Amino acid sequence: MQSLITQLEQLAPSEGYNHTFIHGVGIYKSSESAVRTPLCYSQGIIFVLQGQKRVFFDEQIYTYNPDNYLVLTVPLPAECETQLTNNNPLLSLIIDFDIPVLGELVRVFDEHGKLNSSDKMSNAKGLFVSENTDALSCTLTRLVNCLSSKLQSDIIGKGLVREVFFHVLQGPQASPLFDLVSHNTHMSKMERTLKHLHNNYNDKLDVEQLASMANMSASTFHRNFKQITASSPIQYVKKLRLSKAKDLLQDQGIKVKQAAAQVGYESATQFSREFTRYFGISPSDYAKAN
Repeated sequence: MQSLITQLEQLAPSEGYNHTFIHGVGIYKSSESAVRTPLCYSQGIIFVLQGQKRVFFDEQIYTYNPDNYLVLTVPLPAECETQLTNNNPLLSLIIDFDIPVLGELVRVFDEHGKLNSSDKMSNAKGLFVSENTDALSCTLTRLVNCLSSKLQSDIIGKGLVREVFFHVLQGPQASPLFDLVSHNTHMSKMERTLKHLHNNYNDKLDVEQLASMANMSASTFHRNFKQITASSPIQYVKKLRLSKAKDLLQDQGIKVKQAAAQVGYESATQFSREFTRYFGISPSDYAKAN
Protein backbone atom coordinates (compact mmCIF):
# COMPACT_ATOMS: atom_id res chain seq x y z
CA MET A 1 0.00 0.00 0.00
CA GLN A 2 2.84 2.41 0.83
CA SER A 3 4.37 2.01 -2.63
CA LEU A 4 0.94 2.74 -4.11
CA ILE A 5 0.64 5.91 -2.01
CA THR A 6 4.12 6.99 -3.10
CA GLN A 7 3.11 6.58 -6.74
CA LEU A 8 -0.07 8.59 -6.21
CA GLU A 9 1.89 11.40 -4.57
CA GLN A 10 4.21 11.53 -7.59
CA LEU A 11 1.22 11.59 -9.95
CA ALA A 12 -0.50 14.36 -7.97
CA PRO A 13 1.97 17.24 -7.60
CA SER A 14 -0.79 19.87 -7.28
CA GLU A 15 -3.55 20.41 -4.75
CA GLY A 16 -7.00 19.50 -6.04
CA TYR A 17 -7.66 17.50 -9.18
CA ASN A 18 -4.70 16.17 -11.19
CA HIS A 19 -5.27 14.78 -14.69
CA THR A 20 -3.63 11.54 -15.83
CA PHE A 21 -2.82 10.00 -19.22
CA ILE A 22 -6.19 8.21 -19.17
CA HIS A 23 -9.22 10.33 -20.05
CA GLY A 24 -11.75 10.28 -17.21
CA VAL A 25 -9.23 9.15 -14.58
CA GLY A 26 -7.78 11.68 -12.15
CA ILE A 27 -6.10 11.91 -8.77
CA TYR A 28 -7.34 14.30 -6.11
CA LYS A 29 -4.98 15.61 -3.44
CA SER A 30 -5.79 17.66 -0.34
CA SER A 31 -3.11 18.53 2.22
CA GLU A 32 -5.58 20.06 4.67
CA SER A 33 -8.63 18.74 6.44
CA ALA A 34 -11.87 20.45 5.42
CA VAL A 35 -15.01 20.99 7.44
CA ARG A 36 -18.41 20.08 6.08
CA THR A 37 -19.01 22.16 2.97
CA PRO A 38 -21.33 22.01 -0.07
CA LEU A 39 -20.02 20.78 -3.41
CA CYS A 40 -21.32 19.25 -6.61
CA TYR A 41 -20.16 15.70 -7.25
CA SER A 42 -19.69 14.37 -10.77
CA GLN A 43 -20.93 10.97 -11.91
CA GLY A 44 -18.38 8.24 -11.21
CA ILE A 45 -16.41 6.32 -8.57
CA ILE A 46 -14.11 7.74 -5.90
CA PHE A 47 -11.49 5.54 -4.22
CA VAL A 48 -9.85 7.20 -1.22
CA LEU A 49 -6.48 5.48 -0.82
CA GLN A 50 -5.18 7.70 1.99
CA GLY A 51 -7.31 9.65 4.44
CA GLN A 52 -11.07 9.67 4.79
CA LYS A 53 -14.10 11.56 3.50
CA ARG A 54 -17.64 11.82 4.74
CA VAL A 55 -20.59 12.78 2.57
CA PHE A 56 -23.76 14.20 4.11
CA PHE A 57 -26.69 13.35 1.87
CA ASP A 58 -30.42 12.98 2.54
CA GLU A 59 -29.92 13.08 6.33
CA GLN A 60 -27.41 10.22 6.15
CA ILE A 61 -23.62 10.11 6.45
CA TYR A 62 -21.60 8.08 3.94
CA THR A 63 -17.99 7.41 4.96
CA TYR A 64 -15.40 6.26 2.45
CA ASN A 65 -11.73 5.50 2.97
CA PRO A 66 -9.24 2.78 1.90
CA ASP A 67 -11.73 0.12 3.05
CA ASN A 68 -14.62 1.21 0.82
CA TYR A 69 -15.47 3.47 -2.09
CA LEU A 70 -18.14 5.95 -3.13
CA VAL A 71 -20.24 5.49 -6.27
CA LEU A 72 -22.24 8.38 -7.72
CA THR A 73 -24.76 7.07 -10.21
CA VAL A 74 -25.76 10.62 -11.16
CA PRO A 75 -24.18 14.06 -10.60
CA LEU A 76 -25.23 15.29 -7.18
CA PRO A 77 -24.98 18.35 -4.96
CA ALA A 78 -24.08 17.19 -1.45
CA GLU A 79 -21.92 18.23 1.51
CA CYS A 80 -18.49 16.77 2.15
CA GLU A 81 -15.95 16.66 4.97
CA THR A 82 -12.26 15.76 4.50
CA GLN A 83 -10.22 14.10 7.25
CA LEU A 84 -6.47 13.53 7.03
CA THR A 85 -4.69 10.52 8.55
CA ASN A 86 -1.55 11.31 10.59
CA ASN A 87 -1.33 14.67 8.78
CA ASN A 88 -0.66 12.90 5.49
CA PRO A 89 -2.45 14.39 2.46
CA LEU A 90 -5.72 12.87 1.37
CA LEU A 91 -5.24 11.01 -1.92
CA SER A 92 -8.09 9.64 -3.99
CA LEU A 93 -8.46 8.06 -7.40
CA ILE A 94 -11.46 9.37 -9.33
CA ILE A 95 -12.87 7.44 -12.30
CA ASP A 96 -15.65 8.97 -14.38
CA PHE A 97 -18.30 6.63 -15.72
CA ASP A 98 -18.06 5.61 -19.36
CA ILE A 99 -21.76 4.87 -19.94
CA PRO A 100 -21.26 2.90 -23.21
CA VAL A 101 -18.69 0.65 -21.49
CA LEU A 102 -20.99 0.16 -18.50
CA GLY A 103 -23.83 -0.69 -20.88
CA GLU A 104 -21.69 -3.25 -22.68
CA LEU A 105 -20.71 -4.90 -19.40
CA VAL A 106 -24.31 -5.01 -18.19
CA ARG A 107 -25.35 -6.73 -21.44
CA VAL A 108 -22.73 -9.41 -20.80
CA PHE A 109 -23.92 -9.80 -17.21
CA ASP A 110 -27.42 -10.27 -18.61
CA GLU A 111 -26.23 -12.91 -21.08
CA HIS A 112 -24.76 -14.84 -18.15
CA GLY A 113 -27.90 -14.49 -16.04
CA LYS A 114 -26.21 -12.14 -13.59
CA LEU A 115 -28.33 -9.06 -14.13
CA ASN A 116 -28.58 -7.16 -10.84
CA SER A 117 -31.36 -4.71 -11.65
CA SER A 118 -34.20 -3.74 -9.34
CA ASP A 119 -35.57 -0.32 -10.41
CA LYS A 120 -37.27 -0.14 -7.01
CA MET A 121 -37.63 3.55 -6.28
CA SER A 122 -37.83 2.87 -2.53
CA ASN A 123 -34.13 1.91 -2.68
CA ALA A 124 -32.97 4.22 -5.48
CA LYS A 125 -30.33 6.71 -4.45
CA GLY A 126 -27.96 8.84 -6.43
CA LEU A 127 -25.02 7.46 -4.47
CA PHE A 128 -23.91 4.47 -2.42
CA VAL A 129 -20.84 3.21 -0.57
CA SER A 130 -19.54 -0.31 -1.15
CA GLU A 131 -16.81 -2.33 0.53
CA ASN A 132 -13.52 -2.76 -1.28
CA THR A 133 -12.41 -6.29 -2.20
CA ASP A 134 -9.02 -7.90 -2.72
CA ALA A 135 -9.72 -8.38 -6.43
CA LEU A 136 -10.71 -4.72 -6.86
CA SER A 137 -7.67 -3.54 -4.87
CA CYS A 138 -5.44 -5.60 -7.14
CA THR A 139 -6.96 -3.97 -10.23
CA LEU A 140 -6.58 -0.50 -8.72
CA THR A 141 -2.91 -1.20 -7.99
CA ARG A 142 -2.28 -2.21 -11.60
CA LEU A 143 -4.20 0.84 -12.82
CA VAL A 144 -2.13 3.23 -10.69
CA ASN A 145 1.06 1.48 -11.83
CA CYS A 146 0.23 2.10 -15.48
CA LEU A 147 -0.56 5.80 -14.95
CA SER A 148 3.15 6.66 -14.79
CA SER A 149 3.61 5.62 -18.42
CA LYS A 150 1.73 7.12 -21.35
CA LEU A 151 2.51 3.99 -23.36
CA GLN A 152 1.00 1.69 -20.74
CA SER A 153 -1.92 4.05 -20.19
CA ASP A 154 -2.69 4.08 -23.92
CA ILE A 155 -2.38 0.30 -24.33
CA ILE A 156 -3.85 -1.20 -21.15
CA GLY A 157 -5.42 1.76 -19.32
CA LYS A 158 -8.92 1.46 -20.78
CA GLY A 159 -8.93 -2.27 -20.15
CA LEU A 160 -8.05 -1.74 -16.49
CA VAL A 161 -10.80 0.88 -16.11
CA ARG A 162 -13.21 -1.61 -17.65
CA GLU A 163 -12.00 -4.19 -15.12
CA VAL A 164 -12.67 -1.73 -12.29
CA PHE A 165 -16.23 -1.29 -13.56
CA PHE A 166 -16.62 -5.08 -13.67
CA HIS A 167 -15.68 -5.46 -9.99
CA VAL A 168 -17.90 -2.54 -8.95
CA LEU A 169 -20.86 -4.10 -10.81
CA GLN A 170 -20.32 -7.26 -8.79
CA GLY A 171 -20.78 -5.35 -5.53
CA PRO A 172 -23.90 -5.97 -3.43
CA GLN A 173 -25.06 -2.35 -3.75
CA ALA A 174 -24.64 -2.11 -7.53
CA SER A 175 -28.25 -2.48 -8.73
CA PRO A 176 -28.59 1.30 -9.41
CA LEU A 177 -25.74 0.99 -11.92
CA PHE A 178 -27.57 -1.74 -13.79
CA ASP A 179 -30.69 0.43 -13.78
CA LEU A 180 -28.61 3.40 -14.96
CA VAL A 181 -27.75 1.78 -18.29
CA SER A 182 -30.88 -0.33 -18.71
CA HIS A 183 -33.59 0.87 -21.06
CA ASN A 184 -36.56 2.80 -19.69
CA THR A 185 -35.83 2.51 -15.94
CA HIS A 186 -36.51 5.34 -13.50
CA MET A 187 -32.75 5.78 -12.96
CA SER A 188 -31.90 5.94 -16.67
CA LYS A 189 -34.70 8.46 -17.30
CA MET A 190 -33.54 10.61 -14.41
CA GLU A 191 -29.91 10.43 -15.54
CA ARG A 192 -30.85 11.82 -18.96
CA THR A 193 -32.85 14.59 -17.29
CA LEU A 194 -29.98 15.53 -14.98
CA LYS A 195 -27.56 15.66 -17.90
CA HIS A 196 -29.96 18.06 -19.60
CA LEU A 197 -30.00 20.25 -16.47
CA HIS A 198 -26.21 20.29 -16.29
CA ASN A 199 -26.00 21.36 -19.92
CA ASN A 200 -28.71 24.03 -19.52
CA TYR A 201 -28.52 25.08 -15.86
CA ASN A 202 -28.54 28.79 -16.74
CA ASP A 203 -31.85 28.51 -18.62
CA LYS A 204 -35.22 29.12 -17.00
CA LEU A 205 -36.36 25.95 -15.20
CA ASP A 206 -39.40 24.27 -16.77
CA VAL A 207 -40.40 21.31 -14.59
CA GLU A 208 -43.27 20.31 -16.89
CA GLN A 209 -40.82 20.05 -19.78
CA LEU A 210 -38.44 17.95 -17.68
CA ALA A 211 -41.26 15.62 -16.65
CA SER A 212 -42.27 15.24 -20.29
CA MET A 213 -38.65 14.53 -21.22
CA ALA A 214 -38.61 11.74 -18.61
CA ASN A 215 -41.99 10.49 -19.87
CA MET A 216 -43.51 10.91 -16.41
CA SER A 217 -46.38 12.85 -14.93
CA ALA A 218 -45.34 15.95 -12.96
CA SER A 219 -46.12 14.30 -9.61
CA THR A 220 -44.23 11.09 -10.47
CA PHE A 221 -41.29 13.11 -11.78
CA HIS A 222 -41.08 15.16 -8.56
CA ARG A 223 -41.24 12.03 -6.41
CA ASN A 224 -38.54 10.17 -8.38
CA PHE A 225 -36.31 13.24 -8.63
CA LYS A 226 -36.42 13.77 -4.87
CA GLN A 227 -35.84 10.07 -4.21
CA ILE A 228 -32.63 9.97 -6.28
CA THR A 229 -31.17 13.43 -5.63
CA ALA A 230 -32.59 14.27 -2.18
CA SER A 231 -33.61 17.64 -3.67
CA SER A 232 -36.56 19.05 -5.56
CA PRO A 233 -35.80 20.13 -9.15
CA ILE A 234 -35.79 23.78 -8.03
CA GLN A 235 -33.41 23.06 -5.14
CA TYR A 236 -31.15 20.97 -7.36
CA VAL A 237 -30.81 23.67 -10.01
CA LYS A 238 -30.20 26.32 -7.34
CA LYS A 239 -27.35 24.27 -5.82
CA LEU A 240 -25.95 23.55 -9.27
CA ARG A 241 -25.99 27.22 -10.26
CA LEU A 242 -24.34 28.29 -7.01
CA SER A 243 -21.62 25.63 -7.38
CA LYS A 244 -20.95 26.74 -10.96
CA ALA A 245 -20.78 30.36 -9.80
CA LYS A 246 -18.31 29.42 -7.08
CA ASP A 247 -16.07 27.83 -9.72
CA LEU A 248 -16.31 30.97 -11.87
CA LEU A 249 -15.33 33.21 -8.96
CA GLN A 250 -12.42 30.96 -8.05
CA ASP A 251 -11.04 29.99 -11.45
CA GLN A 252 -11.80 32.97 -13.66
CA GLY A 253 -11.78 35.83 -11.20
CA ILE A 254 -14.86 37.48 -12.69
CA LYS A 255 -17.08 39.96 -10.86
CA VAL A 256 -20.01 38.85 -8.73
CA LYS A 257 -22.62 40.35 -11.06
CA GLN A 258 -21.06 38.57 -14.04
CA ALA A 259 -21.03 35.25 -12.21
CA ALA A 260 -24.68 35.70 -11.22
CA ALA A 261 -25.73 36.43 -14.80
CA GLN A 262 -23.70 33.58 -16.29
CA VAL A 263 -25.36 30.96 -14.08
CA GLY A 264 -28.88 32.23 -14.73
CA TYR A 265 -29.65 34.71 -11.95
CA GLU A 266 -31.53 37.84 -13.00
CA SER A 267 -30.97 39.49 -9.63
CA ALA A 268 -27.42 39.87 -8.29
CA THR A 269 -28.89 40.65 -4.86
CA GLN A 270 -30.80 37.37 -4.75
CA PHE A 271 -27.69 35.55 -5.98
CA SER A 272 -25.54 37.06 -3.21
CA ARG A 273 -28.13 36.20 -0.57
CA GLU A 274 -28.47 32.56 -1.68
CA PHE A 275 -24.71 32.13 -2.19
CA THR A 276 -24.05 33.37 1.35
CA ARG A 277 -26.74 31.11 2.81
CA TYR A 278 -25.42 28.05 0.94
CA PHE A 279 -21.64 28.46 1.38
CA GLY A 280 -21.51 30.51 4.58
CA ILE A 281 -19.56 33.30 2.91
CA SER A 282 -20.60 36.12 0.60
CA PRO A 283 -19.58 35.81 -3.07
CA SER A 284 -17.56 39.04 -2.86
CA ASP A 285 -15.62 37.80 0.19
CA TYR A 286 -15.12 34.43 -1.46
CA ALA A 287 -13.77 36.09 -4.61
CA LYS A 288 -11.34 38.20 -2.54
CA ALA A 289 -10.11 35.12 -0.65
CA ASN A 290 -9.38 33.28 -3.90
